[in-house]
Amino acid sequence: MSSTLAHVTVLLEEAVTALAIQSDGVYIDATFGRGGHSRRVLAALGEKGRLIAVDRDPQAILAGAAIQDRRFCLVHRPFGELSAAAADAGAVTVDGVLFDVGVSSPQIDDGGRGFSFRHDAPLDMRMDTTQGETAAEWLARADIRDITEVIRNYGEERFAFQIAKKVVAARLEQPIVTTAQFAALVRETVRTREPGQDPATRSFQALRIHINQELRQLEVALPQALDLLKPGGRLVVIAFHSLEDRIVKNFMRAQSTADNLPKGLPLRADQLPQPKLRLIGKAMRPSAAEVAANPRARSAVMRVAEKI
Repeated sequence: MSSTLAHVTVLLEEAVTALAIQSDGVYIDATFGRGGHSRRVLAALGEKGRLIAVDRDPQAILAGAAIQDRRFCLVHRPFGELSAAAADAGAVTVDGVLFDVGVSSPQIDDGGRGFSFRHDAPLDMRMDTTQGETAAEWLARADIRDITEVIRNYGEERFAFQIAKKVVAARLEQPIVTTAQFAALVRETVRTREPGQDPATRSFQALRIHINQELRQLEVALPQALDLLKPGGRLVVIAFHSLEDRIVKNFMRAQSTADNLPKGLPLRADQLPQPKLRLIGKAMRPSAAEVAANPRARSAVMRVAEKI
């Protein structure tokens, strides 16, 4: 792997510590990436321990082949299929699940993947390049309303409607098939932006989240992780975007709070629904030193909960 495509794992020690690893436990790294967390988990496991890693990106799966360890199993699936991935690896329950969600540095830095406006490349943006619709294909068929909603909801872009109109008008002249074309259309439309931020940043983020259904994947994966966990098992999630973190925070909060039932119901205390999770500590962010060494870590937020 070239140095330009290297991935610096965020909150590495903190995340693995939060898993409270037992030497003979079974763990899931739901977002293998380039294996930073997986290698650290394997180092903490004993001979009878097991690690199941999951990733939807074929390049991540290829990189994972370098780990030759009988305790390690790598499954090619999106983490939204976490239960199926565990079944593929022969696991019914596990002692911990770790998510490091969002796009990885190799995906951004590989110009050919189409994730970044800094490279002129085919407008692909799929994390799993073996299936699904590309960003170019979606932009070719989506109407103004759909494009507006995606860019507004996932990019929090206040010029979403104007960008959508620009895209629909431009594709009548020629197909929008490269990152440079899409970025240029956005820059022509967005006249003001925060200092130091490219006008295309929010729109690229929104398109990527939509094409990969990243938020939906997270919403369906978290309940599966809870079901797989043994009592006392840990759920650790690192998010890099406020929309992701909101999903994690709301899920953990809901599962750590007893159901709010109407007052006066004739139920004994032992009949009341009990919380399924216990929150562990407060949300954690990277240290100033880590952010200085790896600026992409600056937005990371880690939340931890334990199954009751």
